[in-house]
Amino acid sequence: MMPKSRIKRFGITDRLFHLFLMLTFIMQTATGFSRLFITTGWGKKLSYVFGGYETALIIHKWVGALMIVGFLVHTIYLLTRIKWGNFVKSIFGPDSLVPNLYDVKHLWQRTLWIFGLGAPPRLNRWTYWEKFDYWAVYWGLPLLAITGLMLMYPLMTCRMLPGWSLNIAMLLHKAEALLAISYIFIVHFFIGHLRPSSFPMNEGMFSGLKEEGKLEALEATPPATWYRVIYYVFGYAVLIFGIYLIINGIIYSRYITLH
Repeated sequence: MMPKSRIKRFGITDRLFHLFLMLTFIMQTATGFSRLFITTGWGKKLSYVFGGYETALIIHKWVGALMIVGFLVHTIYLLTRIKWGNFVKSIFGPDSLVPNLYDVKHLWQRTLWIFGLGAPPRLNRWTYWEKFDYWAVYWGLPLLAITGLMLMYPLMTCRMLPGWSLNIAMLLHKAEALLAISYIFIVHFFIGHLRPSSFPMNEGMFSGLKEEGKLEALEATPPATWYRVIYYVFGYAVLIFGIYLIINGIIYSRYITLH
């Protein structure tokens, strides 16, 4: 059996974007839930952590604005990664996160494999579920940003749109936020960290490296032990806090307010 080695999968920029999203997303979830469940004892305690009901809203707004800036920076970064001289291959090649026909093929092969009707697919650099993960977040952020800005500036919104548009914005903002929270804290956490092939943690996004069963051209040395300890503690702290939020969100879901 050939010894396993580690290859470089994520650069420092990719990891910094992921870290930024982790921190802002968990903060938005906690501050949003503190207001969403303010009529419950748990919501009041969560709100108290952020300095109270109104302070939680201020934090939520500023972190939301920070997420918008991060989204714009990330989009500019994506545009700089496109090889305009070979546009089609750059967009639909194996190193791209844009879905293509190979993803449909791989999904079909995986379905056959699950039922014992074929071999598992030989996946490219990005799997179809990783692409879904990425685009689920990417398309959701503009919706949260637009509706969030409408709610942050209601008078300006009503100068351009009818007053009832704020009610629609509130419903869309909450629906998309709850959908994103449920997906990240249940599906993404399970795929990334808790399923047998990933447990106890998929270290790729923290170390930038991935184990392979064969030597590769991009072979790299494992991260230092102290660094692994840091991202294991940090990663599981976020994971546990996220699970804590989603479990209590489910428990108290009947108390969701319309504030």
